Amino acid sequence: MVVVLANELPPAVRGRMKLWFIEPRANVFVSGIKDSVAQTVVDYLVKYCPSEAGVLIFMSQTKAPGYRIITIGAPRKPKVELSGLQLIVETLNL
Repeated sequence: MVVVLANELPPAVRGRMKLWFIEPRANVFVSGIKDSVAQTVVDYLVKYCPSEAGVLIFMSQTKAPGYRIITIGAPRKPKVELSGLQLIVETLNL
């Protein structure tokens, strides 16, 4: 499974993504494509998305923890790595 979250995608990239993914919300894409196709999609996104797009990609993988996070540019919520585990930083508004 692949989930792609973006701050904003170029129109051509967004249109192309709709070939492989469903878009339940604007700039949120979900698909159950195979690993080989998923890597092709990630390569496409890395090549054609500017850093301003703020893309966050979640890909399933067979080894622990079962997913991999890839970022392009600076997404709204930053990624950190803690003891080899990739996590998304969530701030608390108290």
